[in-house]
Amino acid sequence: MKHPQITVLCEDKQHGAFIRRFLKKRRRRVQRTLSTPNKGAGDQFVRNNYPEQLDAIRGRNAILVVMIDGDNDSIEQRLKQLDDACKKKGIPLRTDSDSVAIFVPKRNIETWFAYLDGELVNETDEYPKLKRQRECRRHVDVLEQMCAEGKLRNPAPESLEAACSEYNNVF
Repeated sequence: MKHPQITVLCEDKQHGAFIRRFLKKRRRRVQRTLSTPNKGAGDQFVRNNYPEQLDAIRGRNAILVVMIDGDNDSIEQRLKQLDDACKKKGIPLRTDSDSVAIFVPKRNIETWFAYLDGELVNETDEYPKLKRQRECRRHVDVLEQMCAEGKLRNPAPESLEAACSEYNNVF
């Protein structure tokens, strides 16, 4: 059977680099990455493009991976915002039969990086950004090791646990 085409829809290049590297480690190949073309509201970019990308994978051998920072919103609030974007554009909401994984790092992806570096984190503080996008390699390696062992180190960020469940439901 032919491998599904994977599209990544994310806020920025750092998200894209992280997801692509992680999926590559998991022997998955990303065909397309869509991220904010310039400095701007990355979450708005994801919300604006999600309905069409969701609709585009339906009925095809395709997977959509979405990453949107939680910022000050809960995971549930971000998922509702994506649903609302679909309603606004007349696109049916995501169902269990759709091959879509939505990752919502809280507060942002840097929380996950700090956790993967071994820090004790919370999902409200801000953690430093990486100097270069490719520096996320070490974080991907740690996450891949945890996935291979079948568990995250405790205490894990709730948003990362939810992302793992999303991943397992789709892949």
